[in-house]
Amino acid sequence: MENVNSVLESGNRLDIIRAIKDLKQFLEETEVTETRSMCSNRLVAILHKPNGTSTDLRIYANENLAQSEEAVINSIVNVHLPRELDAGPDNTLVFCMVTLPESNKTILGGPDPLYEGRLVGMSVRGKNVSRLRERVNITMIFTSALNETHVPRCVFFDFSTKAYRSDGCLTLWEYGQINVTCSCDHLTYFGVLMVSASLQPIHQEILSYITLIGCSASLFALVITVLLFITNRKARADVSMKVHINLAIALILLNLHFLPSQMVAALSSGRLCIYIAVSIHYSLLATFSWIALEGFHLYLLLIKVFNIYIRRYLLKLSVVGWSIPAVIVSLVVIINKDAYGRVPLDITNPNSTKICYIRSDTVKMVTTVGVFTLVFIFNVIMLGVIVKRVVSLRQRKEFEVSDRDRAKRDIFTLLGVTTLLGITFGLVFFSFGYLTTPGLYFFCILNSLQGFFIFLWFVMSLRKTGNSTKAAKTSNVTRSTNS
Repeated sequence: MENVNSVLESGNRLDIIRAIKDLKQFLEETEVTETRSMCSNRLVAILHKPNGTSTDLRIYANENLAQSEEAVINSIVNVHLPRELDAGPDNTLVFCMVTLPESNKTILGGPDPLYEGRLVGMSVRGKNVSRLRERVNITMIFTSALNETHVPRCVFFDFSTKAYRSDGCLTLWEYGQINVTCSCDHLTYFGVLMVSASLQPIHQEILSYITLIGCSASLFALVITVLLFITNRKARADVSMKVHINLAIALILLNLHFLPSQMVAALSSGRLCIYIAVSIHYSLLATFSWIALEGFHLYLLLIKVFNIYIRRYLLKLSVVGWSIPAVIVSLVVIINKDAYGRVPLDITNPNSTKICYIRSDTVKMVTTVGVFTLVFIFNVIMLGVIVKRVVSLRQRKEFEVSDRDRAKRDIFTLLGVTTLLGITFGLVFFSFGYLTTPGLYFFCILNSLQGFFIFLWFVMSLRKTGNSTKAAKTSNVTRSTNS
């Protein structure tokens, strides 16, 4: 413990991680015949020897002492271990509190400081404790006032990835509270990060109403769009319209499952919440897939105009658009079935409104943010190519319409194509840092109404097709009269 203390004071990041990991293993392997408490400068530990009966266990610790069952004076950490651990006489339950120096609060990674530089580690000799039904509750007392611009977030340190994670941990805390409780379903080294508060409660409430109204309007408009497609024979014969309708169906599924997500998360039914979370994930990925396919289809229409024939073109698009998301979601369920569940809308405030969605940060980053980033880059390139093509066509041809009408038509066309390509989703990249609040407002307004914009695009396309048909008939009558 003295050697670890010296590493904490002067070691680099990798040395500190290695020292804490070695200490954890060493304490687990230490043989004791009775409960023993130890202290050495920045380390406080207790080796608890169970008496053979399976009961709840409480551990209390301050900066100089840790003991089980009995509270200590000026306790700063209280731990409640559930009976489900089932530790017997052959197991040793290890508790170790590590306090990093002031200068090393962020040395373990991440921009956010570790509160008081404190890590609380727990393990059971001979057991890998995870996925507990009864959670482990670690309560940390705040010994100094919190910055109003920061909120606590419970995390654990993953020694394999050498980074903080929050999978399986809930942060139980409210504004003004003098302590925070980390409720987790496994044992390891836990800590509390002080993260910047992203939004004030008033903004969260306004954004929730905007999202609810926008998604409801989009869902209604998208259903009307599908009905118009079904009842219009010419629209059913148009391949482009079929691609648009597949995107509309993906958005219908997304809105249909997202709207009741908050209500379902408030219920006690875990299985229903998991179903909603899986459905939202699948429909979101399907939306991204069809957005990418919209870009690919527009590229074929405008760039590869001649000599293009793809056998069973729409069937192949459908296989890509609907199957790839299904494969991704299936792999997530197989690899980590606990990746879905209740999560707070604001990750920096765990007590904010919860919805049913992806709980795993890794799954969320890879399968949603990662996939969308690739789709966004592809469609931005497609948009640039399309704009260049339209501009070149305008320069070659002379039109009877005025420059103002031509500019108006081009602007509306560009806005429609931008909606189909999902470019507005890219506003999420501007919802960080100083642009957090305005970026989130633009993101919520434009993307919650994306279904409504697609409805407008569809109606305008039908109207344009009707006008073209009328013009063709008029032209035929005129030629007949002249003859």
